[in-house]
Amino acid sequence: MLKSRFGDWGPFFRMAVYTELSLEEVTAFFRALGLGRPRSVRGITTGIENTNYFVDTETREYVLTLFERLAFEQLPFYLHLMKHLAARRMPVPDPVANGNGEILHSLRGRPAVVVNRLPGQSVTAPTETHCRSVGEILAQMHLAGSDYPRNQVNPRGLEWWNEVAPAVGRCLSGGQRSLLSSELAFHKQIAASRTYEQLPRGPVHADLFRDNVLFEGGHLTGILDFYFAACDAFLFDIAVCLNDWCVDGCTGRQHDARAAAFLGGYESVRALTPAERTLLPAMQRAGAFRFWLSRLWDLHLPREAALLNAHDPGHFERILRVLRGDIAGARPDRLQRRRWRGHDADARKPR
Repeated sequence: MLKSRFGDWGPFFRMAVYTELSLEEVTAFFRALGLGRPRSVRGITTGIENTNYFVDTETREYVLTLFERLAFEQLPFYLHLMKHLAARRMPVPDPVANGNGEILHSLRGRPAVVVNRLPGQSVTAPTETHCRSVGEILAQMHLAGSDYPRNQVNPRGLEWWNEVAPAVGRCLSGGQRSLLSSELAFHKQIAASRTYEQLPRGPVHADLFRDNVLFEGGHLTGILDFYFAACDAFLFDIAVCLNDWCVDGCTGRQHDARAAAFLGGYESVRALTPAERTLLPAMQRAGAFRFWLSRLWDLHLPREAALLNAHDPGHFERILRVLRGDIAGARPDRLQRRRWRGHDADARKPR
């Protein structure tokens, strides 16, 4: 378990260190940014996309990120969105600029960023109060980002689904392939509808899971990991949150009281439009499908990392089937559970 004065974050760390840095490298990098000498450097992650380190100096604590998939030209949208929101007093990481005012840096030939480390810890068992706070902050972020001038298509949207589905489909059972193809067809139909065109849009986080939100003493203190952010329907952000914050992990069924608290918090800041109310069930299916597909991708087509534990795709398959009405909350089939246990054991071995 990793511990600090900010609390115990260990349960959420699925380590993925693709680029291993020495203390000397980090020290030289921090000195060039005028941040002082690091006292400790610890490899961590809040996901499985990038290399992340906690870096503590004598005066402050930071997070150093090296981007493993995103290129230099892809990053300004994300980093400047964080700057934009931080300037509007949103509790988000604020990228550190060098002497020339640049917030995107280079380390070991990779794009890199340093942000302030926010206080607090994630929650594993959210209450209605937590859910309401997340709903409120999400709506505030949607409004705060409404005048953000940059644009970015959702990198894990429908176009990506069309590209990835055939590849992962070859690794699935017949029933799962049927689910994948029918659900993809459903979302193509929704995306072509007039109601979908009416959805309010703007910058969205697109990955606001429990491990990307920090609380301290019941107070929401931080929103993390903007590296799947994009310009998309606000409703997609809402659906992603409902599928994580307001769903029972064992059955995949929605917890009605937590969902009501989340939506009540959101609408206390920004009211949903008629189009959003109409398409909320469909968008929840879209959110579940997106993460089922990406977890299948990470499971069956993984990248090498110093230590990488992929997420169980069966969790979002279960949620998706419940949302479709296929099941009343059953677990994935026995074969899928057996496959997952085998992969999970292998993933914990050093590579």
